[in-house]
Amino acid sequence: MDIRELRYFSAVFAERNLTAAARRCFISQPSISAAITNLEAELGTTLFIRHKKGVTPTAAAEQFHSVARRILDEADAAKNLFRKPAGKQTLTLALMRTLDMARTIALLKPLTASPDIALRLVGVNEAADARIVSRNIAKADEHFIPLWTERYVAALPPSHPLTLKERLKTQDLAGVPMIDRCYCERSDFFAKRASPKREPAAIAESEDWAMALVAAGVGVAIVPEGVARAAVDVAVRPIDVDVKREVGIAYSGKRAPSDALQGFIARVRKQRPGKRLFRSAKAG
Repeated sequence: MDIRELRYFSAVFAERNLTAAARRCFISQPSISAAITNLEAELGTTLFIRHKKGVTPTAAAEQFHSVARRILDEADAAKNLFRKPAGKQTLTLALMRTLDMARTIALLKPLTASPDIALRLVGVNEAADARIVSRNIAKADEHFIPLWTERYVAALPPSHPLTLKERLKTQDLAGVPMIDRCYCERSDFFAKRASPKREPAAIAESEDWAMALVAAGVGVAIVPEGVARAAVDVAVRPIDVDVKREVGIAYSGKRAPSDALQGFIARVRKQRPGKRLFRSAKAG
């Protein structure tokens, strides 16, 4: 086995989908499939169960992943061992509080690995070279480069009776205890559709708290699909209100972007020329 095969394995393990993993590694789907097949033959075990929606890691894959991750981390550390410190350009990014964690990590990781960039992250309203925000809260004088689009879904306690339905209608939520989120960027949209007498069962200060309260059975939350997908103790169902958010890079149109920001934008456009950097994930 070689480092590339381990990187491909790690991508498939994370994405649970060969095509998505191939996009992440910037190679063709047949190439990543062949690499996984070679790795399975060399290890003498099955790492993934293939099915129509993607792949499911086996117990062997779960065990092997920690080993592969350690090897990859050590290989990356070795590459940086003898690199001479160089003058770094600071890139300050302001992050919206409700970002999809997996997509954000994939976006930022190339920056943290760059020897030329000193990355600094701040709150969404602080001074920054650019902001990672949804389009509806981008300012009128900001340029906006789309990264991904995601739907809003219902996050439910696993034992909630609504989990028996494949898709929820607005009326299904009538009288159901709901958890509101302090930092919902589409709160104006949902407020128009809420009953005037509705009182939330709880107001969550963060996405983690919202998902923890759902898992505890306090109520149901309407959240971006990336937030729900990252929570392992909740059930997720699509809703009939087709509301989405488009997340992207917003930066000032009143001043020239810094060299570091220009490099970041160029990298994003090179990875997905003419397209969004990440495709929408399916809620289920």
